[in-house]
Amino acid sequence: MSHIVQIQTEIRDPRIVAKACDRLGLPAPAHRTVKLFNAEATGLAVELPGWRYPVVCQTETGQLHYDNYSGHWGEQCKLDRLKQIYAVEKAKSEARRSGYAVTEQQLENGSIKLQITTSD
Repeated sequence: MSHIVQIQTEIRDPRIVAKACDRLGLPAPAHRTVKLFNAEATGLAVELPGWRYPVVCQTETGQLHYDNYSGHWGEQCKLDRLKQIYAVEKAKSEARRSGYAVTEQQLENGSIKLQITTSD
């Protein structure tokens, strides 16, 4: 029996953020205070390609702080991809931790299909 699941992503696990950055070929995230255009944010800073300011993950709350000026200072698709890969890596990690086997398949439309099965 299969089930389709939609996930609302909150970025809370620093280890998985680092894994997602590595998978995307991004610099390792670093905990620091970042100046955005008109504010500051402290947390795990992720440098996205082509973005003027880093994305700051506040892992305690799951919130993201960033300023891409509605796409003028960074393409939204780069952030969406980071969140997608974070969600995939987190789901895989939790499934494996619970004793399940996981396979991953990239779909033509950009979606990622995870198949989670018992590892009997």
